[in-house]
Amino acid sequence: MGIEYFGDKLKTLRKSKKLTQAELAQRLEISKSSVTSYEQGRIYPSLEIFSKICETLNVSSDYLLGVSDELPVKLSTAGLSDEEMKLLLQFLNLIEQNRIYKDE
Repeated sequence: MGIEYFGDKLKTLRKSKKLTQAELAQRLEISKSSVTSYEQGRIYPSLEIFSKICETLNVSSDYLLGVSDELPVKLSTAGLSDEEMKLLLQFLNLIEQNRIYKDE
């Protein structure tokens, strides 16, 4: 993967989250010029910053590095009420039952 490819993915992800370079920089506790340099393919972030980028943008390192072209959906159950959690679990059980039924 080229350094430019990383920069393109980073820029696309940042924009999809409706973040400016300055806002992303603030969340990562780095300078805006560092974010600009990453996106323009001039430099790579440190491993620590790379990890923060993945966490902040809610994306896997594989996707950001170009190992995988699939943008994995990461869901968080934080903030769900007990009733919402119950409905989510029921839905997941239905999906699993349907999968088992199709495999038979």
